[in-house]
Amino acid sequence: VVRLRQSGGGSVQAGGSLQLSCTASSGTYNYHGWFRQAPGKQREGVATVRSDDGTPYYSDSVKGRFTITQGGNTIYLQLNSLKPEDNAMYYCAARYLGPKQGKLMAQLYNNWGQGTQVTVSS
Repeated sequence: VVRLRQSGGGSVQAGGSLQLSCTASSGTYNYHGWFRQAPGKQREGVATVRSDDGTPYYSDSVKGRFTITQGGNTIYLQLNSLKPEDNAMYYCAARYLGPKQGKLMAQLYNNWGQGTQVTVSS
């Protein structure tokens, strides 16, 4: 079991920025990332990073606006140019994935943080 502790998030106006962080302790994983879930919608992948070499993966909806980085067992998500459609609960997750498994598929992850709300007002 990978234990995940999140921090960050909050409320900003459209065009603003926020940062999220997530620290993992114990367990084994090779992908560590961020997912989000808006009310009435399925949880979707936002960005993940391969732990051994830092390779990032982004969903098309955030590419160019969000940046995932890692420092040791902590990952960060810098959210820039935020839009109202980014409103959601953001969760970090970690999992050991095989080379052919989808890196942004929420249903493959089984270790989750507690979630943090990101609210963007127009």
